[in-house]
Amino acid sequence: MPAITLYAATKPIFNQLLGGLSACLDKAAAHCEAKKIDQSVLVNDRLIADMLPFSKQIQIACDQARGGMARIAGVEVPKAEDTETTLAQLKTRIESTLAFVNSIKESQLAGAEDREVVLPMRAGPTTFKGLTYIQHFVLPNFYFHVTTAYNILRHNGVDIGKRDYLGKY
Repeated sequence: MPAITLYAATKPIFNQLLGGLSACLDKAAAHCEAKKIDQSVLVNDRLIADMLPFSKQIQIACDQARGGMARIAGVEVPKAEDTETTLAQLKTRIESTLAFVNSIKESQLAGAEDREVVLPMRAGPTTFKGLTYIQHFVLPNFYFHVTTAYNILRHNGVDIGKRDYLGKY
């Protein structure tokens, strides 16, 4: 059985789910227009008071994809300001994240399974090997925030389903 590469375990997943999330944003915008709902209601909504709002779910999902790819490729993580306040701006953030993800070449990830990744955390820097970083930190966080964003839209009545979440594969 062939081994899966970090390239195969990251880039296609980020493309698929962020692409699906981008399409969900289109449906959310159409929902707001049809129902005469101010988009800020969705952008700022959260599932429960102590959870982060929809906009932050999108921002963190993008941060995981962008930061994960950059760190295992050994390149600087592109900065993002977290200033999005509209669905269109969040869609632009997804597009810029995908552009960065797709700029990473397979050759840049060769041998990255053992590459040391140092992640700044509140409690201090945490060191991972590339494979552990992707499998146990990046992908679980990425899935969590994409799923939470999807759930906020569903909770608000946006007509999306599992097929929308999964995107194109």
